[in-house]
Amino acid sequence: MPDDKNSKSLSKRKIELRAISEWISEGERVLDLGCGRGILLNELARRKNIYGVGVDTDFDKIVRAIKRGVNAYHGDIMDLLSAFDDASFDWIVCSRTLPELENAKDVVFEALRVGRRVAVGFVNHAYWRNRLTTALTGDRIVNEVFPLKWDSSRPTNAISVNSFKEFCAENDIKIARSHFLRGDWETPCKLLPNIFSGYAIFEIFKEKRR
Repeated sequence: MPDDKNSKSLSKRKIELRAISEWISEGERVLDLGCGRGILLNELARRKNIYGVGVDTDFDKIVRAIKRGVNAYHGDIMDLLSAFDDASFDWIVCSRTLPELENAKDVVFEALRVGRRVAVGFVNHAYWRNRLTTALTGDRIVNEVFPLKWDSSRPTNAISVNSFKEFCAENDIKIARSHFLRGDWETPCKLLPNIFSGYAIFEIFKEKRR
């Protein structure tokens, strides 16, 4: 029988792919920061005939990505980004990667330099169930948004929908569009996404100076 945790993770990846693939056009160049096993790039290549490149610090995941036929590199995200010229890619995807980074701000700035558009996806820390549980118990909840206990997960940056919008406004980063999903990661969230969305995806860009 398949592992339930892995099955849920794969389902979430497919939902992310569905949302992000709507934004990416046929034949575009895509760089995936934190590509993992290469599922997203592999599917985009199959569906949209994109040229994809991925990078991740997990060697085992990179091996699996390469076995899928993905151009994947094992190493530091900033090191790879610095190797590319401005606007080398049509899209840079940063899905559930920013919360794991010590230098998240620098990575966003470099991604905006290297990519014409950047898709940023993250679990919304301000999801209402998380707020309620923290207020009542003082502990982090284990639910569909945060499925692992604290002792089984890595330290993460607590990003919320509103805090990401504030970050963009403070750094003159433009938000072209956004897509929010409820706690089940499948149902679109139309109302008060900072409270009711479990997962958020933003398309961002920075206007180039002439």
